[in-house]
This record gives sequence, C-alpha cells and structure tokens, in this order.
Amino acid sequence: MALKPDRIEAYTDISFFMNEVGERGGVVAHSTSGSGVSMDDPNAVVEYAASPSGKSPAGLLLNDVVNLDLTRQHINWHKDEVQVGSKVTLLRQGQVTTDVVATGLDISAGDVAYFGAEGKLTTDSTNSVQVGRFLSDYDADGYVKVDINIT
Repeated sequence: MALKPDRIEAYTDISFFMNEVGERGGVVAHSTSGSGVSMDDPNAVVEYAASPSGKSPAGLLLNDVVNLDLTRQHINWHKDEVQVGSKVTLLRQGQVTTDVVATGLDISAGDVAYFGAEGKLTTDSTNSVQVGRFLSDYDADGYVKVDINIT
C-alpha cells in the first residue's frame, strides 16, 4: 500500500489515461498532452517518469493501475484499481500520507517536496519542480504526510 486512508482531496483531475502499471501514491508526469478540453482524448497520457528533468508533474496518482486478464478475474473496486489504459484519478491539491519517497532522505515537517525519479517525492530540487510541502517526518511504517499543490 502506498497511501494511507487519511487524506484531504481538495482538487482532483480525471482527464488523463495511464498506459503502464503503477502503484498509487507517487507523482505522475505528462507523457503526451491532449488537445483542448476533451475528457476522452486518448493522447492525454501520464506516466511515472524515469527522470523529472524536463517533465511537468500532472498530479499524485490515487489509483493502483494493474494489468489483469479481465476474462479470468475482475478489478478490485475496494482497492481502487483501474486497468492499464484506463482513466486515472490525480490529486492536484490536498493532503496525503504516502511512502512513495526517495530513499535515504532526512525529511522534516516544513521541507519543500519536489517530484523525483519514478514519481517519488524528494527534497532534491535538481532538475525538478516543487509539488508541495512535507507536513511530517517518517512514521514507524516509513510514511510521510505531505501537502500537495500542483498548479
């Protein structure tokens, strides 16, 4: 699990598709952009970027994106799963408790949160964009509370 259930979802976005498997709790970047205001443009795609350099954060992923054989089993709605190639819910503004954080960081409440490689939150601003602010340090399970504000 990459997100704990205590969240504040002030502003979410359902405009984008995701064409790869991904675990919720990390920041996804624009892979390709859609045209205009179309809600079903298949070119509006997000991804977990290998490097944040030159990428724009789209939001924090709130769904688990899975690749299942839907003829044999169904999506687990209780885990908020979606199939690869489906629409995903992105948090643009709010608070979450996540463990998708770069390893080896010394995080304190008030530190600026940047989006890093593979969607992990980091305190390293190199080649990255600010996506929020940490509201806590690590808890016993390795989770941190973060305020997300992607404009």
